[in-house]
Amino acid sequence: MPAVRIVLSFFATTALVQAAPLSVTVTDAAGKPLADAVVMLEPATGKAPVKPLPDVEISQAKRQFNPRVTLITVGTKVAFPNFDTVRHHVYSFSQAKTFELKLYAGVPAAPVVFDKPGLAVLGCNIHDRMAAWVVVADTPWFARTAADGTARIEGAPAGAYRLASWHPGLPANSAPLVQNLQLGGGEQRETVQLAVDAAP
Repeated sequence: MPAVRIVLSFFATTALVQAAPLSVTVTDAAGKPLADAVVMLEPATGKAPVKPLPDVEISQAKRQFNPRVTLITVGTKVAFPNFDTVRHHVYSFSQAKTFELKLYAGVPAAPVVFDKPGLAVLGCNIHDRMAAWVVVADTPWFARTAADGTARIEGAPAGAYRLASWHPGLPANSAPLVQNLQLGGGEQRETVQLAVDAAP
C-alpha cells in the first residue's frame, strides 16, 4: 500500500490557565490537504468531563452516507434518515457500537446512542459500496479537518496532552496515531510528522 505522510502543524499560546485555540493542519505525502481527518486532545493524566452533543444526523442520499466521517462525543444520539427512493439496511459490527437498522425508508423511530468511545464503521447490507465512519470521542476537545486540511480545537486548559489523530485512509482497524503535546508556557510552535500506510 502507498505511504501517506500526515503532517500536523500546530500553534498554541497561553493566557492564564487556558491555552489559545489549537490550529491543526493535516496533509498527505505530496503536501495536499486531507479532509475528514480527526484530531482529539486527551489529557495526559486524568479525564476531562464529556457531554453528549445535540442530536446528530447521518443521512443516506444517492446511495451514500452524508457525512462520510462524523465526530461525536460519548452518549450522543445519531439519527439515520433515508432520503433515497430505495430502502437501506444500516449496520455497524464495530466494538465501539454494534447495531442494525433493518430495511427501512424515511426516518427510524429512535436514534442510535453511541455510548462507548472508539471508531464505528458503518455499512449498508443492501449497497456494499456505502461506507462511513463514526469517531466517538471521550474528550471535549476535538475537531475534524475541512477541505483545506485544517482543524481548530478551542477551550483546552494549558497542560500535557496526547494529540490523537485518525483518517479513513488508514488501514482497517487502525488505532488513532498518538503524539505527546504540551500546551502552555507562552508561545509554542511545534510540527509533528507521522508516516503511515494508507489504503488507496
